[in-house]
Amino acid sequence: MKGLTFLSLICSLSIFMLPCDSQAAISQEQREATYRQLEIFANVLSILQENYIEEIDADTTIEGAIGGMLLSLDPHSSFLSADDFDELQEETRGDFSGIGIEITIHDDILTIISPIEGTPADKAGLKAKDLIVKINGKATKSMPSTDAVKLLRGPKGSEVTISIYRKGWKKLKEYTLIRDIIPLHSIRGLFLEPGLAYIRITNFQSKTTKDLKNMLAELEEEASIKGLVLDLRNNPGGLLDQAVSVSDVFLEEGMVVYTKGRIPEQNMTFQAHANNGKNNYPLVILVNEGSASASEIVAGAIQDHKRGVIVGSTTFGKGSVQTILPMPGGSGIRLTTARYYTPEGRSIQATGIVPDVEVPFVAFIEQEQNGAALPDFVREVDLQNHILNQDDSGKTVEVTQDKIKGEKQKGDPESAKGRLKRDNQLRTALNILKSLNLYTEFK
Repeated sequence: MKGLTFLSLICSLSIFMLPCDSQAAISQEQREATYRQLEIFANVLSILQENYIEEIDADTTIEGAIGGMLLSLDPHSSFLSADDFDELQEETRGDFSGIGIEITIHDDILTIISPIEGTPADKAGLKAKDLIVKINGKATKSMPSTDAVKLLRGPKGSEVTISIYRKGWKKLKEYTLIRDIIPLHSIRGLFLEPGLAYIRITNFQSKTTKDLKNMLAELEEEASIKGLVLDLRNNPGGLLDQAVSVSDVFLEEGMVVYTKGRIPEQNMTFQAHANNGKNNYPLVILVNEGSASASEIVAGAIQDHKRGVIVGSTTFGKGSVQTILPMPGGSGIRLTTARYYTPEGRSIQATGIVPDVEVPFVAFIEQEQNGAALPDFVREVDLQNHILNQDDSGKTVEVTQDKIKGEKQKGDPESAKGRLKRDNQLRTALNILKSLNLYTEFK
């Protein structure tokens, strides 16, 4: 999802690997052209050092240049300082302190993609497509998303004030939020009705599959699971291996996802393993415009294998893989290196996963008021310099679908009854699950 700052306070779909030798892919002509441009860069840096009004820090200036170079490629490639690199590793473990939002740069403005459920941002009522105009009084226009993350993060219990603009507002509104530890566990679960379970995955961290299996075991101890709603809404993604292993929990065999890049090392295939019929109950996957990356891998695999029914609204459409490359001095770069494809060869880049049953979300308060206009989500296709969709043969596919409208679900009460009352998409998913369960029983 970010121009995404991942995972934005949580990490995006990434494959951690060491740099590979791709020198053979660069021709002598390209290399000579590159050297000429580097000479120009060195001359400019020298002129700045000698003539700029103030003395400049060469390291900072060069890091800024590298960051700008990566940002010009696509919304998901970026330079990581040593601190950023350490924070990224923390994010994959799910242990960091902040306000809990996923952000992107949209039209040169810092924009919220979605608040993370249960975090200070979520509780304060921040919404998708809110514009963050200032952080602690500092204007965010043209601010790199990595710099914004640094300002938004801080020790637990400390304050940060952000100035928000929302479509329809006449002036900015300030929110003072208390930073907190963003929840470590990405799994929540309960029974909606006897035998019909509900599990929500908020993001894909290093322990997500383990936590999912533990949650399924806990629910099984309470009652036999006869059907499951797996909620991936507003899940911005996470680790590729966790998307594969979560899919594998519900698949008996076959491909989960494959990736294709410019060099052979980036072409990978991931397969499911036999579960001996375990977890083979009816399955409904809930998705929306905030479901991105790893979430789309799971939804695409389940959909292509016809293992379950996808319900909700069209997903974000992030079909690219980022590789984290360590650099000297503890820094690194996050580089888009491949597209991923569903088992049937679909690229969801900038298009998303279209649900089997489309159900736009209607907020509970709007249901009572006969439905007010819903704000737009930011989707991959809206991001500047987003990578074009390509089919498996490498042919570019034009994306013409309209922007999808929708809204993040409100904070969920603890009870199943409360969730169902406030969530029309979940009610639809439960009704479908009941039908699937009855069909299985009478089959």
